[in-house]
Amino acid sequence: MSSADPMAAAEGEVHDQMKTGYWWDELCFWHNPGHVKSMSRFIEPTKHWESAETKRRIHNLVVVSGLAQQLVSLKGQHATLEDLARVHDLDYIARIKAMSDDETKGHHEAGEGTTFSPGAYQVACLAAGGALAAMEAVLTGQVSAAFALTRPPGHHAERDEGRGFCIFNNVAICAAAALQKHGLQRVAIVDYDVHHGNGTQHIFESSNQVLFVSIHQSNNYPPKSGYVTETGTGEGVGYTINCPLPPGSGSGAYKSAFERVVVPALMAFQPELILVSSGLDANYQDPLAAMCLSSEDFRAMIKTLNESAAKLCGGKLVVLHEGGYSELYSPFCGLAVLEQLSGIRTSVQDPYLEEVSGWDYQELQLHQHMAIGKAEKVVDLLRVRCHEHAHMRTSAEQKAGDA
Repeated sequence: MSSADPMAAAEGEVHDQMKTGYWWDELCFWHNPGHVKSMSRFIEPTKHWESAETKRRIHNLVVVSGLAQQLVSLKGQHATLEDLARVHDLDYIARIKAMSDDETKGHHEAGEGTTFSPGAYQVACLAAGGALAAMEAVLTGQVSAAFALTRPPGHHAERDEGRGFCIFNNVAICAAAALQKHGLQRVAIVDYDVHHGNGTQHIFESSNQVLFVSIHQSNNYPPKSGYVTETGTGEGVGYTINCPLPPGSGSGAYKSAFERVVVPALMAFQPELILVSSGLDANYQDPLAAMCLSSEDFRAMIKTLNESAAKLCGGKLVVLHEGGYSELYSPFCGLAVLEQLSGIRTSVQDPYLEEVSGWDYQELQLHQHMAIGKAEKVVDLLRVRCHEHAHMRTSAEQKAGDA
């Protein structure tokens, strides 16, 4: 099979001819988090989970499927200090740069579980810059939607420390730029990575301009994070919605969570832009999770978000890659995301779809239904808060007009 013979155009199914942007950069695959090892705990050194191979294989499948040739190739710049400083402390940024410049050590540590080799500052800035390029291409109308194959990932990174393989918070950097640079008033972030987006939540938890909705495996990573009771602080109360799902959740649970939590929350918030933290690690082969999703489930989630974006914000949808650690299966999930985002169906068939789709208990289970029901109550709180803030804005506008 050759990339010179695109499968999509002749054999695949082509939907609406939407222009979809695609950003990737070879240098992101050079990021080196080292090995997983511990002599004291008898863990023999092995390849790090967050290796380049998974992301490289996603890109390779996008190319050989013929899809890459039908997307708009996006070019980005390194994120600037100003871009980073909208969400990260200056001291933290300086510390990462200093460690990155120090070539006397093989690896440095940005925080819990976030090791990196010299030069990582430049790569992390490149990933954040690629995310910004994808967003700006959508906001300026260059493309209708965009996907950025960012690495290292970002959603665990806090203001002042890295966590969970993440150095800088790519999706938060985009949301802050959308608000402060581009003048948007309401930005929604939907995070379906199997691990809770703790960093993104903490950065925006006191804001009523950013809606953060996270669907994740309950109490996976970070431990004791992402509970349904975490709903925001101060002016941001109600604008954080966590939907932690029990281990073993599959198609039925995620479909129900999107129908009962994600879509109603977006409808209540009325965003001007939807950003997606697209972790693929809820797939059934992922080594760092215990969920049961197939590539078709990721396709369905993007379809729902596409439809919501079309109704609410002129289709403005930006998808940023986060986690996903199955070298074998993540590529098929990533391709499904990009196919649905672009409206172009290639002739690639998921060779594992029949296996995972045939697993028992893929339909919604009672305990999953009950967990989603708790998150639905937070959507009710969001509706109240949105109504209150809309009333306050109207009153302020009236007073300004009278003056």
